Parts: sequence; structure tokens; C-alpha cells
Amino acid sequence: MSASPPLDAILSRIAAAAQAAGRSPSEVVLTAVSKQQPWEAVAPVVAAGQRVFGENRVQEALSRWEGRREGLELRLIGPLQTNKVRDAVALFDVIETLDRDRLAVALADAAGRAGSLPRLYVQVNTGEEPQKAGIGPLEADAFLKRVRGELGLQVEGLMCIPPADEPPGPHFALLAKIAARNGLEKLSMGMSGDFETAIAFGATSVRVGSALFGDRAPPAT
Repeated sequence: MSASPPLDAILSRIAAAAQAAGRSPSEVVLTAVSKQQPWEAVAPVVAAGQRVFGENRVQEALSRWEGRREGLELRLIGPLQTNKVRDAVALFDVIETLDRDRLAVALADAAGRAGSLPRLYVQVNTGEEPQKAGIGPLEADAFLKRVRGELGLQVEGLMCIPPADEPPGPHFALLAKIAARNGLEKLSMGMSGDFETAIAFGATSVRVGSALFGDRAPPAT
């Protein structure tokens, strides 16, 4: 196993944050956000032992991970278009961005064809930001009841991305509260700038990109 100083540093910070919150570090999964990163940046992190990676787009993930998938867990952490559901179901172990009825129906149909689905998280727009995907906090209970009951989807947890210009703590607390009253134990929350706060509020997975890989390369023009 090769050394990766950035990975070691992030894992140490996760462990310290968990212990400070009276939790075991084993309760928190690091999702390394590899979106838009060249393979040359990702490969050393894989070689160092990281096994969970987050991607934003289905096609980009397909091209990055083809032939490199074995032994890894891939999580879709970006918006999912309904016309990409079949590819997403075939590629990802976890889809964290279930955020609307139409997508829920498409996933239920895909489950009927494939016989199984990736593990699912519902994305909650805790800040009710119009430009951001996710179910509103006030609609989350009804949405969860509908997709679990009428559509028979197995939801593992909740995900959120707090507003960039607000303290994240209240948003993490809100997500944890919604999860608790709906019997959900998994919380995907916290990114490079706030994952330690998220762990204090009960995050079971944190999504870290820039603190691990550095700034993403600009999109090709």
C-alpha cells in the first residue's frame, strides 16, 4: 500500500473529529470526490487504500472507472437525469441524489428490470435554495413515505449540501432530525470545508474532494 499524505491527513482529521464527538472513527466513511480529476491524481489515492469514490456525472464516471472498478465502491453524488438511470444502476453502488418523484419512478422501473438497485439516499435541500436540487425539508417526510411505500424503494439515508454562505451546523442538525423521525441512520453530509462539523452532527459519510486532490482542473473548452 503506497503512502498518500493528503489521504492520511484527512483520515486523521476524521478520526479526531469522531473521537471529539464521542464516536468511533469507524462510524464515518470517507467518500473521495474524484469528479473532474485526472486519473494521475486519483491513482495514488486508490493505491494508498482508499476504496470509496464519489462522482457527479454518469458518463464521466464510466470513462474514469472502466477496467478499474474491482474492489471499489462508487457513489453518485451529482444530479441524475432519468435517461441515465439504467447506466447509473449498472455502475454505482450508491445513488445519493434521489430528489424527485419522476426519478423515483424511473428507479423503481429499473429495479423491476434489473432485480436490484444501488443503495439510495434522498437529497434534502435544507436551505431551500431554488438553484439547488433536493426535496424541501417540509416535503421530505411525505416524499420518503411515498417512495418507500408506493414505489417500494429501500432508502438507506439522507444527503444534503448546505448553502455556501451560511453556517453548516443548523443544516446538518436539520438533516439528522429528518432522518431520525423517519428511521434512517445514514447521513451523507460534510465536504472539504466543513466535514468535521458534519461529523459532530452525526455524519456517517463525508464527501471530500479539494482537500484531498487539490482544486479541480477547469472543464475543457
